[in-house]
Amino acid sequence: MTTPPTPTAGAPAAGDRPVVGVLALQGDVREHLAALEAGGARAVRVRRPAELEAVDGLVLPGGESTTIDRLLRVVGLREPLRRRVAQGLPVYGSCAGMILLADRVLDGAPDQRTLGGLDITVRRNAFGRQVASWEEDLPLDALTGDGPPVRAVFIRAPWVEDAGPDVEVLARVGSGPAAGRIVAVRHGALLATSFHPEITGDDRVHRGFVAMVRERVGGRAAQGA
Repeated sequence: MTTPPTPTAGAPAAGDRPVVGVLALQGDVREHLAALEAGGARAVRVRRPAELEAVDGLVLPGGESTTIDRLLRVVGLREPLRRRVAQGLPVYGSCAGMILLADRVLDGAPDQRTLGGLDITVRRNAFGRQVASWEEDLPLDALTGDGPPVRAVFIRAPWVEDAGPDVEVLARVGSGPAAGRIVAVRHGALLATSFHPEITGDDRVHRGFVAMVRERVGGRAAQGA
């Protein structure tokens, strides 16, 4: 599989700022918008199909996956978003967003549906309830490049039970009862983490995703040339 380039230091030129949306139906939207702007994107809120069609990439934020699933159907975004994912739209799912991208969910609500596209099985609320939230420093070099580990904040987080053969595992829990569990993956244009990098002030995960978006935009431009 093709690995997106490691993002370089420094802000990109103004014309090199892809438009990256944040699904703004529920969850920590403002934090993702700020991290994307710091990471080199022009960040916008996405609530309607027309806004979805205008973006080069999309972030599915944390929140409550069953609530986001229901709201996607209410506002008419579910099918347009499924279509754009299938067409190769770069999407980053954080926590609940990972669940929404997963092809298979364990311990989900009876009527819960996902967008799919990412060949993983996730276990919802795998780390326990909110009182069991915790943090760990995780190496994430394949996405963020050389540097210190990323501070990973887990809040009612899922983990990946299994990943398909073409899915790149980016990070696993390093210690404790959940040691070895997969918590970050990438497959083509799709990126997902169990944790919330947007609340730590470290924009490296978002900068890595913006690099993925920029590569996809550049590829489309080359094909159309």
